[in-house]
Amino acid sequence: MLTHTGRPAALRSAELVVQGLLRNGIGVRVLAEEAADLTLPPSVRTVEAGECAVDGCELLVVLGGDGTLLRGAEFARASGVPLLGVNLGRVGFLAEAERDDLDKVVRRVVDRSYEVEERMTIDVLVRTDGRIVHRDWALNEAAVEKAARERMLEVVMEIDGRPVSRFGCDGVVCATPTGSTAYAFSAGGPVVWPEVEALLMVPISAHALFTKPLITTPEAVLAVEVQPQTPNGVLWCDGRRTVELPAGARVEVRRGAVPVRLARLHHASFADRLVAKFALPVAGWRGAPH
Repeated sequence: MLTHTGRPAALRSAELVVQGLLRNGIGVRVLAEEAADLTLPPSVRTVEAGECAVDGCELLVVLGGDGTLLRGAEFARASGVPLLGVNLGRVGFLAEAERDDLDKVVRRVVDRSYEVEERMTIDVLVRTDGRIVHRDWALNEAAVEKAARERMLEVVMEIDGRPVSRFGCDGVVCATPTGSTAYAFSAGGPVVWPEVEALLMVPISAHALFTKPLITTPEAVLAVEVQPQTPNGVLWCDGRRTVELPAGARVEVRRGAVPVRLARLHHASFADRLVAKFALPVAGWRGAPH
């Protein structure tokens, strides 16, 4: 179990979930760095944070907001263990349950009453002078951004080895369908259903006429070249991991070799999830004629 220990509500929720699981004979493991903030019985095992932290587990339950869920995705991807998110934040698009659903979450985990779906990821390479200097990955997006507020970043967007457009901008977001409702959405990109296999490229505040979001096949290789005469940029992966991009750096994005597995409790359509998460107005809908 992974918890946003900086939120009092998350601490109480975590303790309730642990108690419910233990009562039903389910073993629980938490990170050592979080255990100190939780009131837990001695039967709860603690482990150090790392790629092997959830190896051998049946499920990773995450309690928190979007940032905590993305942190959980790092552990889930490394081990192949499904992630079940309980949203204690604002939107929580990756979450499958809300704070009021804790009893139901425990029951479904105990009964193994959930389905598992795979979400596409992206693999990210950073090159300078033709050499690979950094490797990373993301579930939502890889964002190339300007490092200095006062100056735009000059970039060239490329798809499958061919240039598409050059402009000054605040950055470019390369996203998965899962990430289409995150940073890419805020930058003006389209909402893409999770079942659609595609890659997105969304300019951020570009100073040019052609700055439309682009959607490519999942086999495409996207690239953003930071121009030599521009200030340094920065690469953010899922808003969690960052690396500096010197002038002339090149960021390449392709479909990830390892997906993230999500545990699902509901069969609700993605349209219903959109309406619920964004509180979209649907009054007046009459539905299809029968």
